[in-house]
Amino acid sequence: MQEVQNLLFNSYVFLLIFFPIVFAGYYLLLKLKNKSIAKIFFVIANLYFYSYWNIKYLPIILSSIAINFTMASILNKLENLRLKRAFLTIGIIFNIGLLGYYKYFDFFITNINTVFSANISLLNLALPLAISFFTFQQIAYLVDTYREGTKEYTLLDYAFFVTFFPHLIAGPIVHHREIIDQLHDGSNYKIKTDNLASGLYIFAIGLFKKVIIADTFAEWANLGYNNIGALTMFDSWITTLAYTFQLYFDFSGYCDMAIGLGLLFNIKLPINFNSPYKALDIQDFWRRWHMTLGRFFTHYLYIPLGGSRKGDIRTYFNTFFIFFVSGIWHGAGWTFVIWGIMHGIASMINRFWKGLNFKLPKFIAWLITFLFVHIAWVYFRSPDLQTANIMLKKMFSLQGFHFPAGMTAFFNERLGTHFIPGTYYFDLKLTSIFIVALAIVILARNSIERLNSFKPSYRAAAFISLITVIALLYLNRVSEFLYFQF
Repeated sequence: MQEVQNLLFNSYVFLLIFFPIVFAGYYLLLKLKNKSIAKIFFVIANLYFYSYWNIKYLPIILSSIAINFTMASILNKLENLRLKRAFLTIGIIFNIGLLGYYKYFDFFITNINTVFSANISLLNLALPLAISFFTFQQIAYLVDTYREGTKEYTLLDYAFFVTFFPHLIAGPIVHHREIIDQLHDGSNYKIKTDNLASGLYIFAIGLFKKVIIADTFAEWANLGYNNIGALTMFDSWITTLAYTFQLYFDFSGYCDMAIGLGLLFNIKLPINFNSPYKALDIQDFWRRWHMTLGRFFTHYLYIPLGGSRKGDIRTYFNTFFIFFVSGIWHGAGWTFVIWGIMHGIASMINRFWKGLNFKLPKFIAWLITFLFVHIAWVYFRSPDLQTANIMLKKMFSLQGFHFPAGMTAFFNERLGTHFIPGTYYFDLKLTSIFIVALAIVILARNSIERLNSFKPSYRAAAFISLITVIALLYLNRVSEFLYFQF
């Protein structure tokens, strides 16, 4: 996929062409008496945004919207509970089947071929953009229609909700009422200066995070993973920490930009990222990382499975199962399965530990949580299990440990040792950059906290202008957001 084909938030074509046209067109059309014209325009713009990546994706999302809305309409009319439950099951199977076909079919066939020495041909299916996100949102819509009804929704409202471009590609996973109720609020049919200022503020922060911070860490992470054989123990930690910080600022930046774009259209999207590296246990981490995904799994999987209401064994199973599914949801590969299993086991241990009513000192609790999350990210990032295992071996093998040349000379001269100086792939000075990054994610106020206390001022305008200009100067190295691949 070539970069020129992408309508990314962090691209010139989005910032200078697509967004200004959509923003101006939407608010101009809202001045008309018939507000539906503005909504139709916006839905068309959303679909254009989606199909800009690949026009072949367009029929898939259109078919998904049409079929799910039709199913919901039928559910709204059915009165027989057994029939409604059966129809809901069909709807869920359709959505999971659509996701499974495009995302997991080749993965499944590959493993069949490996285990049974078969030679079944792969379909080499291209993963439709955002299918993991809009599928989950529509499953939630069908379940809510079954539970409480959605008769007040029109197809136009529903299409607007599903395709709303600020959240379409990489979340947050939005509940239908969070969009449509705001869409029905007449006060949102004109530009609100407070939302405009707040939206530009947090969008600029998100753009800077992505373009300047995340993409810089990405260069080091990619360099390390692409040259894994040359890495020392120190280098392996630099590489994996670079990805840990890349993913943090990449996803945080996207979430900020999504919230900012939503505010510019008077739509408040839910918070999806809240300083997860400040977490003191794994449960706290998942309250802060991809919060809307956790909300979906809690409401539509964990609770229906019985939650914590059916005894300890069932609770532990339910806890493990949602993380196992989360791993599979993130990607069709054994690395993601292992990552999900690791978080499932850690969550069960965390639940057991809390039952003992014993608390670790905060620093120790934070350190254990951060190191676990960091190590688990190795599987999340690695292209295969072999790469992940090699990286972990390098991280914890003393055979790859070497003192820097200066320290080696000092020890050899003063202590009579015979240490061999290390040849490092990365400059040791990078350590200071990683210490600063860690201090920022642990100690600084996050962008949502800053947004909540934001007040327009000349100082804020100067800050926004400065970081935006800096980011724009580096858009020549435009890259996709990491969660786009899921």
